Amino acid sequence: MICRRFSAPRPLVGAASTFYNEGMKRNSARSFSYSVFYEQASEGGYVAFVPALPGCHTQGESLEETERNVKEAIALYLESLLAHGEAIPEEGQSFQGRVGVPVSVPA
Repeated sequence: MICRRFSAPRPLVGAASTFYNEGMKRNSARSFSYSVFYEQASEGGYVAFVPALPGCHTQGESLEETERNVKEAIALYLESLLAHGEAIPEEGQSFQGRVGVPVSVPA
């Protein structure tokens, strides 16, 4: 067995310190929360979409599967934004409602 004695690491200074500290900031975990809308699909199962993330949608056979899939879809969406140097959107206050619209339908 070979033992080597290493000296204590030297503190980072200047640009190296800035690069290291910025890298640490980029790797910190942060949690995001988004509204998800679930709809029953006509062919069976469910579809989920995230209005705050255009194009972020998925499907599943059950609500549980759809929820797992939408969590993965959101994570991949956010990872893609970061990889392309884009900001991660934070969802503002959202509201859901239902409106009735009268339409004349031929008999």
